[in-house]
Amino acid sequence: MDLKSLGRVLIFPVQMIYLIVKAGVCSLFPSRRRSLRGEVVLVTGGGRGIGRHLAREFAKQGAKKVILWGRTEKCLKDTAAEISLSGTECHYFLCDVANREEVYRQAKVLREKVGDVTILVNNAAVVHGKSLMDSDDDALLKSQHINTLGQFWTTKAFLPRMLELQHGHVVCINSILSQSPIPGAVDYCTSKASSLAFMESLTLGLLDCPGVGCTTVLPFHCNTEMFQGMKVRFPQLFPPLNPEMVAQRTVEAVQTNKAYVYLPWTMHALVILKSFMPQVALDEIHRFSGTYTCMNTFKGRT
Repeated sequence: MDLKSLGRVLIFPVQMIYLIVKAGVCSLFPSRRRSLRGEVVLVTGGGRGIGRHLAREFAKQGAKKVILWGRTEKCLKDTAAEISLSGTECHYFLCDVANREEVYRQAKVLREKVGDVTILVNNAAVVHGKSLMDSDDDALLKSQHINTLGQFWTTKAFLPRMLELQHGHVVCINSILSQSPIPGAVDYCTSKASSLAFMESLTLGLLDCPGVGCTTVLPFHCNTEMFQGMKVRFPQLFPPLNPEMVAQRTVEAVQTNKAYVYLPWTMHALVILKSFMPQVALDEIHRFSGTYTCMNTFKGRT
């Protein structure tokens, strides 16, 4: 080992301590937020649920244009009309992100009609809420195609232009279930774990790409129709999240270029506990909290 390499090895621990302390100190003070004026935001699954709240929040924070993608025209049309009334230019396009050719085709149409997308929000997702043995094969494939592969196609469609402009942001609305799966949602948990790995890899790959960043949001279950009927044993301790709050924290993370957001913050503890506790102890936590049976009353989106 030459002297230069040896020096880097010796300095590395000091550098890590400095960065950890710096991050801790910075977390005590509000971060500077960049303006969203001039940004063109695309939200997949933007017609309802968290997607609708995300579209509202980006418009509220000054985005120049908001574009909605989804499969249900009525929801898209209603959301677009609401945002347009608020004074922000809004467009919607019917697009199934699971369909690769359709994504590329609609991306081309979008660029011609609206312009370059500078903030891509991958929000579209589905959950069927059944065990593996009770799940239909086509339903399982649908979850993977929408929740995971859909992000591949949308990111491939819009990231190259962001890199050319040296300006852009890719957002993923993930789930804490990607790191702490539950029974009865095998399709959703698996697809979200794949989605998280995709975003972790993408975030690292863009470290040396100036002006382009990533944000992954990992919320606890939200009070939306998507998870209608899901129940936890102690709702006072683990209440469902307000989708409006999730949208606000997501937009704030984009403005401050924060890579990962756990909602609520206590989800950090869950991930840390899982990293060192024995499986028998984790099993007892699941039994105590009722996550083993929380999907038994699941109804989902009707």
